[in-house]
Amino acid sequence: MLDDPARIEGVLDRAERLGASDLFVQVYRGGRAFYPAGPGIERAPVVDRLAASDIDCLSELLSAAHARGIRVHGWVNVLSLSTRRDAHMIEDLGRSAILVDRLGRSLLDYPDLDIPEPDRRFYRMGTRGIYLDPAAPAVRERLVATFRGLLERYPTLDGLHLDYIRHPGVLPFSPGSRFGVGLEFGYGAESRARYRAETGRPDPIDGAQAGMVRAASAWDAWRRHQVTTLVEEIAAASREVSPGVVLSAAVIPYVDRAYLSLAQDWRNWLETGAIDLAIPMVYTLDDRLLRYQLETFAGWTESDRIWPGLGVWLFEQDPSRAAAQIDELRTLSFLGEVLFSDDALSTAPGLVDTLAASATGR
Repeated sequence: MLDDPARIEGVLDRAERLGASDLFVQVYRGGRAFYPAGPGIERAPVVDRLAASDIDCLSELLSAAHARGIRVHGWVNVLSLSTRRDAHMIEDLGRSAILVDRLGRSLLDYPDLDIPEPDRRFYRMGTRGIYLDPAAPAVRERLVATFRGLLERYPTLDGLHLDYIRHPGVLPFSPGSRFGVGLEFGYGAESRARYRAETGRPDPIDGAQAGMVRAASAWDAWRRHQVTTLVEEIAAASREVSPGVVLSAAVIPYVDRAYLSLAQDWRNWLETGAIDLAIPMVYTLDDRLLRYQLETFAGWTESDRIWPGLGVWLFEQDPSRAAAQIDELRTLSFLGEVLFSDDALSTAPGLVDTLAASATGR
């Protein structure tokens, strides 16, 4: 949306038809800003093209949305650089900023950004791409400064929405490093050195039995803590700049997998107040699975701060099923839901019509 001001009115019209109170608008993706960010932050080419005509789409969107009573959250892809080997951040921070797998291979060296052979016979990347290492202090400093700058430039942003705030997933999922199977990340030399210095423990893999990880539970906890620390640092800086800002995160709905395999302890983030709102991505065609997940979240004491995210794009050809999932969600105690995404809605008028007809239920 931020590449063309002509799209703003259509987005807001659809939001009003659907009874939406909030928009999550992607403003930072692949290590570059889609707004006129300050020095040192890579900007998407479209930003400079629009700036030459004195156009700032995010500023225009904020004004137009607020005039209609709709809140706007800046959606940022935190640790993912997408498939951009040419991202400026890699040049700025060096290879140590990028995650390394247990066998010592940097994601930068993965062919086609997927797992190399022979492992590829058994595993695949859940989402191909290059991911930053949250244990690298330079990475955390750059990201915190970037999002602080975003909120300083746009003080009327209502929220900051963190996406890809985790390690990359490998399919099939493995239960952390404890059983010496599967593949996971965070094994860069500098990160392991930090672990040794901070915990006094020996290196998790150097000198360990082949294929195994030494003190695996402690190592997994340390890697998980690095992501949590990044969330906490972003939250502290954001609230310092904008005390009323809503901190939210898009999170993996399989809570145990997120915790064990992806270093994403998002329930803890809710419990400690590091984030204000969690949006589990319950994107599925399986209505029974959806019910199981929603009923689990509804039983948590933090359920009032969970807005499940539904994958309505899955039902472009069968809009009634999207409406049925929303109806299922609304039988429970959640205070909101998130529909992913407007890109799908903008090309599926039948889906918009069906969902708009059910909007009066909220």
